[in-house]
Parts: sequence; C-alpha cells; structure tokens
Amino acid sequence: MRTIAVLIRKEFTQIRRNRIMIPAMIIAPLIQMIILVYAANMNMRDIDFAILDEDGSATSINLISKYSSSPFFSLSGSVNSLDDAEKLLKGDKADLVIHIPPNFENSILNQEKADVQFLINGINSAAAVLTASYAQNILFDYNRQLIAGFSRPSSVSQGFGTIEVNYSHWYNPGLDFKIFMVPGILVVLVTLVGWLLMSLNVVREKELGTIEQINVTPIKKYQFLMGKLIPFWILAIIELGIGLTLGRLLFHVPILGSLWLLIAFTAIYLVTVLGFGLFIAAISETQQQVMFVNFFFVLVFILMSGIFTPVESMPDWAHYVNIINPLSYFMRVIRMILLKGSDFGDVWKEFLSMGIFGVVMITLSVRSYRKRV
Repeated sequence: MRTIAVLIRKEFTQIRRNRIMIPAMIIAPLIQMIILVYAANMNMRDIDFAILDEDGSATSINLISKYSSSPFFSLSGSVNSLDDAEKLLKGDKADLVIHIPPNFENSILNQEKADVQFLINGINSAAAVLTASYAQNILFDYNRQLIAGFSRPSSVSQGFGTIEVNYSHWYNPGLDFKIFMVPGILVVLVTLVGWLLMSLNVVREKELGTIEQINVTPIKKYQFLMGKLIPFWILAIIELGIGLTLGRLLFHVPILGSLWLLIAFTAIYLVTVLGFGLFIAAISETQQQVMFVNFFFVLVFILMSGIFTPVESMPDWAHYVNIINPLSYFMRVIRMILLKGSDFGDVWKEFLSMGIFGVVMITLSVRSYRKRV
C-alpha cells in the first residue's frame, strides 16, 4: 500500500504541475454541461408555420388564432397556393404549412366532414413527428370545442356527455427536458474525465520515456496501474459531486434517492471504465492510437446508452450490444436514483453487472501491461 500511495502522490504532483490538466478535468466539463443541457433540448418551440386559407371564414380565422396563440408555433405569413407553400418548405422558411380548403366553415355548420391539411418539413424526422403531434393536438382541441358548441341541452339531459381525461406525469410532472438531460450529460462528462484523460496520461508517459524510469524499479504491474487509476478515480468522483450540485442549483434537478447509493455505483462504474482506459493505453504506443480507439468505443457507447433516445426503442441487436455497454447501466441507474428515488433493491442487477465488468477490465489491463526497459 505504501508503494501505491507514493505513486498516487507522484500522479497528483504531475497533475498539479500540468496547467492544462485541471481546467480540462474540472472547469471545461462543467461549462460543457451548462451549454449542452440547453443545446440538447428536444422540446420544440417557435415552430414557423404559414397559412394557406382558401376559406377565409370566421371559423378558419378562429382555427388560425389557436395556432398563432400557442407558445409552440410562430406565424411566419400566408401563401396563396400549394406551389407557394412548397416553395416555403423547400427554402426552409417554414416548418409547417396549414392548408384550410374552401367550404371549411360550411362543412362544419352542416355537421359534415371538414378537412385540414398539414404540410410538414420532414427532413428532420424527430422534429417532424413533434410538429405533427403538436399541430394535431391543437386541432383536436378545437374540434372538441366545436362539438361542445353544437351539443344540444336535450342530449345532455338524456344522459349524453363528454369523457374528461385527467393525467399526470410521474417523476417529471412539468415535462422539463433539462431534468432528463442533466443526469445523462453528467454521465458522459464523468466518463470522459476518467476514461480519456487517464489513458492519454499513461501513453503520454510512454512517448516521453519517463515510464521507463518506473519500469526499471521493482514496482509490480498492478501497483503501477493502481497508482494511475486511483487519482483519476478520485477526480471523477469530485466531478460527479460538482456536477450534481450545479444541476441542483441551476437546473433544479431533483435528488429523490440516496446520494450514497449513487456514489457507490459511480465508484464501481469508474473502476470499470478506468480499467477499460488502462487496457487501451496498455496496448497502445502513441496518443494518436489511444485517441482513435477511444473515439470509436466512446462514440458507440454514448449513442447507444439512451442519453437521447430510449434503449427500449432500439432494435433487438442493440439490446445485446448494450449488455457490454457500461454507459447504458450508469445512464439508467443515475436517472432511477435521482428522478425516481430508486433504492438498492431496484438497481442491484446493475451493481452486480458493473462489479463483474470492473473485475474483468482491471484483470485485462494488468495482464496486457508489460514492463519494458
């Protein structure tokens, strides 16, 4: 233990002397978290829409006012034909064109079928789906108002009425996207701080030749690797604490579960990803090699972790790949603990899986590292 303690102290001394390392590990990720939480917002606001009103009636004007008064839509103008509407969509000057055909009001007054056409820019499929959903909800609400207006008092007295649906959203009542994104982005930043910087630090010593001074000593491989892993493990835990504090103060992220349970899982998780980083550093000779290999795994793991899209909506083969994806476990656990208040009984399988991964990755990194003189 004394040897590992000396190596840890030596590692912290090197980190302190490196003027770029501390800002890169603490300040930059926190700034990134503040920026990314707002940038990675999938809620739609100010959707530009145009109107093609071929009816020009009071009913069509009332429908248009429903959209223009919505916080989700912003009226950009009107067009006179479908060709003009298509030009707006092609020129990216509108995301939605609402086409109200002739005799719209007459059809409604006669209690006949009345059509409304939505022309939506579908280049971004996610944005198009949300735009269509928002537009349909407003139209359905307007339709319910019309039906209520046409209802006769006698029909109500005979027992006919409307069905009212009341609903609530558990764990995120206001559907605030920041509450969903802050834990996910924090997982990514903690992973990058520990995994990438630690593996780059090991290979950097290989390139500078300073690692040879340690290789000629009787220090064992596991002692050297633990001396590299523990300092970055500590710094990543500190990063988690600062990120949680920032998320609570700036974004009002709830902390419903046990912080100690989250820290315990993070500790095991960091052993896994740091072991993975050590393994990559052990088989690499240059920082360029480490960057390319890390970039491949980090990019795949992040995109498949469920940070943006639910893992449940991915194809079956992706579920099997995620079995070896440590970020998917951490992404699930941090959201369960913070947002749902889950306890150990809810996440014990993730603890077990991460513990097994940690033992495997540390073993691989120790066996892969070779002392060379």
